[in-house]
Amino acid sequence: MCGGLLACGLILSGCSGDGGGGKQPEGKGSSSTSPGASAPASTPAPTPTSTRLAFVADPKRAPKNEADAKRLALAVVAGPDSWGSDYTKRTPHLSGDTYWPVLDARCTWEAGTRPQTVLYSVTAYSEVPATAERGLLQVSATVTVHRSESDADWEMAQTLEEALRCPSQQLRDGERITGLMSLGSPFGVGGNYTSVDSLREAGTYLNDAVKGEQTYSWYQSRVGQLTVAAVVKGAPGHIAKELDRAQIQALVTMVGRAEDALEVQS
Repeated sequence: MCGGLLACGLILSGCSGDGGGGKQPEGKGSSSTSPGASAPASTPAPTPTSTRLAFVADPKRAPKNEADAKRLALAVVAGPDSWGSDYTKRTPHLSGDTYWPVLDARCTWEAGTRPQTVLYSVTAYSEVPATAERGLLQVSATVTVHRSESDADWEMAQTLEEALRCPSQQLRDGERITGLMSLGSPFGVGGNYTSVDSLREAGTYLNDAVKGEQTYSWYQSRVGQLTVAAVVKGAPGHIAKELDRAQIQALVTMVGRAEDALEVQS
């Protein structure tokens, strides 16, 4: 399991801006059918102490049905404590058992049907309440348990393709993302030294109820047959450095939990 942000080496490319955003209504689904990507600006990553992925999944520990997948997903998903001391649960805190959003042909996120390749998926919603100095900050974490590693790989490819197909996306009424770009980082590339595959999406988050533009950020990694994602919607008064650290901390926490649950035991 990872011992910390720098110990894990998870310094992903493209961290910039003074806020973040949330993808769709904040769970992760996809209706895309072909992979592709465009790249946000990147920053150099530090040299890792190890360039070998230590995690090896144990087939005997892999969830085989929805009940097993649900237990695993709920154990892995990041709640407010994984983001930081200022974060609390939103209401509702967890998505429903059948929740699965899809990006339609109009680049609008809508409720869809969970595909047969997914055993279970859950999104946990957290927030930092608004104060006189800062706006309401909303974040979310998603864990999706696929039937196989290849199914999880395909979700990663679909996620990259979404930004290419729809650089502007409608999340819900009054909320949208523009200028969306994506960058994939397989292990050993782009500062990814913690998981088989990682990606980042970045863009501008617009909320009709909030004056001005904020940045949107989505990090996602694959661990065996699981994908884990951490999403931030920007808000006034919240600076990029703090949000980047909280987002990476939440992602690394989920990667570590997933590895602990699925790796071969020595």
